[in-house]
Amino acid sequence: MVMDLRTCVGCQACTAACSIENQTPFWSDKFRTRVLDKEVGHYPEVGRYFVPTICMHCEEPPCVEPCPTNATYKTEDGFVLVDYDRCMGCKACMAACPYQARYIYDRKDVEEARQVFGRDFAQHPAPHVDKCTFCEDRVGRGMEPACVTTCPSRARIFGDLDDPDSEVSKLVASGLAKPLRPELGTRPKVFYIW
Repeated sequence: MVMDLRTCVGCQACTAACSIENQTPFWSDKFRTRVLDKEVGHYPEVGRYFVPTICMHCEEPPCVEPCPTNATYKTEDGFVLVDYDRCMGCKACMAACPYQARYIYDRKDVEEARQVFGRDFAQHPAPHVDKCTFCEDRVGRGMEPACVTTCPSRARIFGDLDDPDSEVSKLVASGLAKPLRPELGTRPKVFYIW
C-alpha cells in the first residue's frame, strides 16, 4: 500500500470504513487504522499534515518471533495476521512492533459491544491483540481493502508490489514512495509519499 500524504485530507473516512468492515471497537478509541494530525513549524510558518497509519505487513515482521502461542504469523501472500483463537493477549507482539500498529481487544470491549450493538461479535473473542489485516478476506475476493475504497482523495493506493505494471510498484520503484523507518530492517510493505 502507498499512502500519499500530499492528498490525505484527514477526513478519517478510512478509519470509519475499517471499523465498520471489521467490527472493531471504535467506541473505545481502538482502531486498526487511524490518521494522525501533525502540526509542524512555528508561527507564522506553520504547516499541518495528516499521516494515515496501519500495520506495515513487514517482510521481516518483528512481531512474529516473540509470540509464545504462534498466534501472529505471516501468510504466503505476505499478510501478517493474528489467529484470534490462539492469541492469549499477552502483548508480546505489541512490544515488538516498532510501528505501534496493534492494540489489545479485551473483555471490556466485548461488554461495550453488547451495549452498543446488543450482541457479541463472534470474530472478536477476548482477550486478543488486534491489528490491520489489509482486509485479507476482501483482497482474496479481488476487492481492495475497505480503507482504500472509501478514501475520497485517493490517498491510499493498493496493489501488487510484484507486478511491475501496478501503480504501487511504479511509485515504489520511482523512489517517490518510501517505507517508514527502513533502518529497522523490517522491510515494510506500506510506503509513504511525503
